[in-house]
Amino acid sequence: MLADDLGYGDVGCFGQKLIETPNLDRLAAEGLRFTNAYAGAAVCAPSRCCLMTGLDTGHGRIRNNKSAAGERVSLRPEDVTVAEVLKRAGYRTAAIGKWGLGEAGSRGVPNAQGFDDWYGFLNQDHALDYYPRHLWENEREVFPDGNQGARQKEYVQELFTRRALSFLDARGRDPFFLYLAYTVPHASSELGRDTGDGYPVPGYGPYAGRDWPRPEKGYAAMVGMLDSDVGRVMEKLRSLGVERDTLVVFASDNGATTEGGHSPSFFGSGGGFRGAKGTLYEGGIRTPAIARWPGRVKAGTVCDAPWAFWDFLPTAAELAGVEAPRGLDGVSIAPLLQGAAELPREALYWEAHGKKEFRQAVRMGRWKGLRARGGAGELYDLAVDPGERENLWAARPEVAARIVSVMERARSDSEEYPVAR
Repeated sequence: MLADDLGYGDVGCFGQKLIETPNLDRLAAEGLRFTNAYAGAAVCAPSRCCLMTGLDTGHGRIRNNKSAAGERVSLRPEDVTVAEVLKRAGYRTAAIGKWGLGEAGSRGVPNAQGFDDWYGFLNQDHALDYYPRHLWENEREVFPDGNQGARQKEYVQELFTRRALSFLDARGRDPFFLYLAYTVPHASSELGRDTGDGYPVPGYGPYAGRDWPRPEKGYAAMVGMLDSDVGRVMEKLRSLGVERDTLVVFASDNGATTEGGHSPSFFGSGGGFRGAKGTLYEGGIRTPAIARWPGRVKAGTVCDAPWAFWDFLPTAAELAGVEAPRGLDGVSIAPLLQGAAELPREALYWEAHGKKEFRQAVRMGRWKGLRARGGAGELYDLAVDPGERENLWAARPEVAARIVSVMERARSDSEEYPVAR
């Protein structure tokens, strides 16, 4: 289950004090909470590409929300997703929610990328609509009755959850892989520009009477809906008698947002980390991640080992007993699920392609290095400085040199995302 723009500090078990998240807190209490888990990127599309393909942003097909030419980039037939891998193991696969990895008519749509069942938004801009007039069901458009004309009666979060519960009912005890990619609490950016409030909700729930700005009430209500629906999914697994046979992983696609009138500082959404969505500082890429699997994952445990979204595909392959594609950037985190303290890897790598700037980041053990092309480097010791305040680039040249070495060899060129040398 994937949230959209949920900050590290927006969940109770990760430090949230004002927004109640009892179901996510229970998920963590019954499973494993990761304190150093990372999204694939600092924005939506490349992060989801990393999750689906096992490749980081140095090698993945999609490295930014749009190409350098301002176009959406789609996955190709030769790109192998986790759904394709799990189908080989006999799993029924479903994707529900926000896709962002292939436009209509391309070979990047979910049904062409290993998913048997698909329901949701293909286009990322369309995914900003919380009362959608149309969605995609497999390869045809569908039109929610309650949202036609001027009506706004069918909230997309409820549509997605109902569809997920129906999928689980239909599968019963048969093997399945469900990718449930919610759009909350992402701001409706266009609405936010018009009104200053980008968080349309059917109601503010327990936050209606709070003396908070309207966008913050809406944001809290969205997080509350997310939490409630996580609980509904977990209850469905219990009622079907498959909760002990099902690995549940929860995370967010990137860090806390500054969009739609929401301030990350209001709720402490950034978890005390520097930066937010769109940056490669910890606040932009560290994610609140939880794994639950009764009998396999020890309840109430915490793991501090760093891992990232591109590790999911090889993990799923190992647990399902099938071979992962060669040449992946990810490694299986199955040892972490079973109690290991670390993974055998040199480093994690990210890159970000802005309109005028190319940025890179590396996590190597306790060290985090960042640089912009042509700019000065930054180096932080996350063991003592998780907020990335004291730049040690000049003070630790030997570590900086190792970071640069990883940056130079951790990527391949891309026609869609060219980098000036």
